[in-house]
Amino acid sequence: MIFLENEHLKASFSSKGAELQSLVSKATGANYLWDGNPEYWGKFSPVLFPVVGALKNGTYLFEGNEYKLPRHGFARDNEFKAEKISDTEAVFTLNQNEEALKVYPFNFTLKLHYKLIGTNLSCTYAVLNPGTNELLFSIGGHPAFAVPTNEKLNYNDYFLEFNKDENLTYYKINGDLIGDETDVIYMNNHSLPLTHQLFYKDALVFKTLKSDTISLKNTNNAHGLSFSFKDFPFFGIWAAKDADFVCLEPWCGIADGINHNQELKDKEGIIVLPAKGNWERTWSVTCF
Repeated sequence: MIFLENEHLKASFSSKGAELQSLVSKATGANYLWDGNPEYWGKFSPVLFPVVGALKNGTYLFEGNEYKLPRHGFARDNEFKAEKISDTEAVFTLNQNEEALKVYPFNFTLKLHYKLIGTNLSCTYAVLNPGTNELLFSIGGHPAFAVPTNEKLNYNDYFLEFNKDENLTYYKINGDLIGDETDVIYMNNHSLPLTHQLFYKDALVFKTLKSDTISLKNTNNAHGLSFSFKDFPFFGIWAAKDADFVCLEPWCGIADGINHNQELKDKEGIIVLPAKGNWERTWSVTCF
């Protein structure tokens, strides 16, 4: 485990999956992150790499060969090399290895760089291509935030506030894949009330979200968080059935569509990184 701390926040991370596992306010003692109760969902904030979501039939095709990958890829289950840079910064690194190359025939370096500044925690995904061929990948975040953080409140006291969207058009999930059918949630004042029933049919998946900041607030006090995710073209919102959390998931990539031909090069949202190239995206959470 690695621990970061400043005057406002304390955070803990596991080298397995480079996973953020707690984010605690020093002023209130509240943990903004889900506690990982395995009765509902035994993770906290996994990184999704080298695919986001499920593959059609659990497989993809590349250069005439068929490969299998689990939902959300393998990075979340691998040990990263952990380096604590300072009291407020840490970097976790994962490189290709023999096991990874059997299911994902690409050379890569994946780094997660966490940094505390004031009441903000940022997470930067950096992907480097050390090879001589193109690197094809998707990547995304899956942080689960506690709802409620205060034992006097309940789930229905909370809502999500979108900084730009007035209504939400989402894609329905069809057997773990993205269907062609959409639906619309009509919001009042950019706000989506949280209910457990909202996620009974799986995640809400967005391809056309205008917002780049979503705030988690409640109707009883001024505490909450703002989640910022500029330049992530896809987004998911999810919770396990009747669990007291909400996942805010910024994605560069998305699960296969029901009509996908399974060719990795044709996968929606796939990123193509040239030889010796590098790529970065950052999401951050500000606690208040």
